[in-house]
Amino acid sequence: MYIGRFIVVGPDTAAYRVSSRSFPNRTMVNRGDAVTVVPTPDAPKTDNPYISYNCVKPGGNAMVIGNGSHVDPIAEKLDLGYPPRDALVSGLFALDYEKDDYDTPRIAGVLGATSFVGIVRRDALLVRSVSEATLVATYEKDAPEPYAFDVDSAEEAAETAYTADFEHAVAATGVTLSESGFELATVDSK
Repeated sequence: MYIGRFIVVGPDTAAYRVSSRSFPNRTMVNRGDAVTVVPTPDAPKTDNPYISYNCVKPGGNAMVIGNGSHVDPIAEKLDLGYPPRDALVSGLFALDYEKDDYDTPRIAGVLGATSFVGIVRRDALLVRSVSEATLVATYEKDAPEPYAFDVDSAEEAAETAYTADFEHAVAATGVTLSESGFELATVDSK
């Protein structure tokens, strides 16, 4: 089944996977406190604004995870002191779904003391608090739903998302929250 890009957010773990049929030549760059999706050196040139973006970025005392440029303003709202739910709603509402050929939804989550997951589609904006691992995807699974995601590290979260039984995996990142802070990891086939 092809569900496109997806995130999983739990109380202390999150993951994001790029899945793509049309632009698979991408990778993730771990920048220490953030992760950025970028084209690979052999990727065809494109002016598509949805190809490269921060998919994980710190904000306030939390970490934002998502499938596009809305990650940055959500993190900025958290830095300004917005509650996580409000920052998530604000960022998703402001940028709305992607205006591409598929009206691709934007998905995002906030991992922190309180965690949330959300999606903005052409027909809805849904934001839910998270008390268990919850998945939302750009296609097919486009409403938050419980998801079995039992992992113990950022590396395991990234690997589990990357190898999940959904089609067209490109790259994945995992984030964990512990008493010592956030841990990030990435995995791809490159």
